[in-house]
Amino acid sequence: MKSFSLAPFALLAALTALGGCVALDNYPSKGDARPHPGVEAARSYPIQGIDISRWQGEIDWASVKAAGTRFVYIKATEGGDHIDPAFLRNWEGARRAGIPRGAYHFVYWCRPAHEQAVWFKQHIPNDPDALPPVLDLEWNGHSKTCPKKVERSLALEKIRLMLTELEQLTGKKPVIYTDITFHKDILEGEFNDYPYWIRSTAAKPEVRYHNRPWAFWQFTTTGRIPGIKGDVDRNAFYGNEGEFAGWREGRFDIGTRTWTRERKVPPQPSPGPEHTPVATMPGASRTIAAAAFQPAPLGQVVDDATTPESE
Repeated sequence: MKSFSLAPFALLAALTALGGCVALDNYPSKGDARPHPGVEAARSYPIQGIDISRWQGEIDWASVKAAGTRFVYIKATEGGDHIDPAFLRNWEGARRAGIPRGAYHFVYWCRPAHEQAVWFKQHIPNDPDALPPVLDLEWNGHSKTCPKKVERSLALEKIRLMLTELEQLTGKKPVIYTDITFHKDILEGEFNDYPYWIRSTAAKPEVRYHNRPWAFWQFTTTGRIPGIKGDVDRNAFYGNEGEFAGWREGRFDIGTRTWTRERKVPPQPSPGPEHTPVATMPGASRTIAAAAFQPAPLGQVVDDATTPESE
């Protein structure tokens, strides 16, 4: 008869004695300096990632990758004149390590929306493999220059403009990051076809956010991961491997949770004096007039803020 150790059974008994409060962690190399029992379910989601800024310091990206990091969002800009000084270094480090990465913009409510959109456009690389951009929507309560809240109608107007500009820039539907307070004050019931990345560090999202499907869940700000010293935000993607791959490839809309089909290119009419052919810009929402159009052969497809946000 084959012998066996009682150690695994002793461990199982110990976990059972704890009342099942130790959840499966699909990111076993990571930890949490101050884990909260209310968000243990987040660790069981198969796609796990992080978000960072200059406050994480020098990062060993090979170790971050080896730990099982599946995505990273990196702070790029804030307001209309602030750039995270570590953005490009982090962007290239994640790229070299092979970690899917995206950029986020922290909105400053005392700056015109179009100025912020232009600022973001000017400072993020136009990488086709980048994740969709993120608008970080919170109140700037700790700012010395813009601590006050703005009217809901004005906030929504600014958000709508920036979402449109970011989608035109990248050809990808932006993600909305927000916290409990800002969602309640401004976003509840709004922008329902956009993917939401929500912060909830003490309870499941459905407990804190009224009737809000989520795409990403930031469940702790005190995470630990090899390659990064100190605290780092941990995040879970709501879906499975197929949905994550489909979203990255532009085939799956995580905001509406629907799969998209490639549209067939309609037949091009013969150019004439009364018709100006229009060519679609790939990946963008706008069209451009074709100055000299040659039809294809038949069948061929042609910072004002002085205080950083809480990371």
